[in-house]
Amino acid sequence: MLYNFLISLVDQFSALNVFRYLTFRTGLSVMSSMIIVFVVGGPFIRFIESHKITGPIRDDGPMEHIVKKVGTPTMGGILILSSILVSFIIWADLKNVYVWITLLATFSFGLIGIFDDYIFDYIIIKGRWKKKNEF
Repeated sequence: MLYNFLISLVDQFSALNVFRYLTFRTGLSVMSSMIIVFVVGGPFIRFIESHKITGPIRDDGPMEHIVKKVGTPTMGGILILSSILVSFIIWADLKNVYVWITLLATFSFGLIGIFDDYIFDYIIIKGRWKKKNEF
């Protein structure tokens, strides 16, 4: 989005030619994602903590681990994936098919993480799996 706008101005301002370089835009994308996580991360974590969105803790580990993990918020991957998405939209050449393939692969792994957290943490560990599939 911003990439296309800046590239259209290269003829008037030759200094903007630096935005044609993939390495420069990659650096800007990393910095943008980091700034988004720093700005949005604190309020996001407070929101998750206030709504008691925490992952279950397995009770077969050491007691010290169980005490430290109580109340730890989960779903931080949503924050990371959203910052990646915003950086992609701002700095990537959206006409390039490889950008879309990379975005699809990244979010596919994010969906696997969501599925893994939901299925294994909320269904299997809390015992609902056993009740549904008793033999």
